[in-house]
Amino acid sequence: MRIALINENSQAAKNALILETLKKVVEPMGHTVDNYGMYSAEDACQLTYVQCGLLASILLTSGAADYVITGCGTGEGAMLACNSFPGVLCGHLVDPQDGFMFAQINDGNCAAIPFAKDFGWGGELKLANIFQQLFGFGHGNGYPKERVVPEQRNKKILDSVKEKTYRPLPEILKSLDPEFVKGTIGGEHFAELFYPNCKDETIAKILRELA
Repeated sequence: MRIALINENSQAAKNALILETLKKVVEPMGHTVDNYGMYSAEDACQLTYVQCGLLASILLTSGAADYVITGCGTGEGAMLACNSFPGVLCGHLVDPQDGFMFAQINDGNCAAIPFAKDFGWGGELKLANIFQQLFGFGHGNGYPKERVVPEQRNKKILDSVKEKTYRPLPEILKSLDPEFVKGTIGGEHFAELFYPNCKDETIAKILRELA
């Protein structure tokens, strides 16, 4: 699985800590991590949590990433923004139990984490435990055991509903303010990470024309 990390501007200073913690947990599982930044609070490309939502959609819809880890101060704004765009099923993960149950019950592809609220001493240990529970036990297996069948059925229903209630991403990209989209994909390493892994040439073409 290719996991993308995205940080918005208020928590950009924690990017290195989050990246190190994520890689330490998931790389031994065989996963790959791509760091889309922000890399520091001083980055030229200043991502808002709304742009994190669009970037998550671009990465997941195009196949450039299989999963996205993002967040903001509380995680709430990032979660709302991510779920505003097609191709993203984002959960708000506050603790390791959230990580396990979101993976098993909801089987999403994006996690929004609070990187400021209740993030003090031992914050990286809490993060490591969330990542372990999120990625360490598979996805969509259901929990508890007696709820597996209805939960898996509900997930399929949700996926079907989302396919019908969102416009296609290329259509959305063309309708958004070009400067907003350019700012979203303006990260220092976006091009070198995204284009080699993108599986949707239509999306790639739109973004190349904007860059």
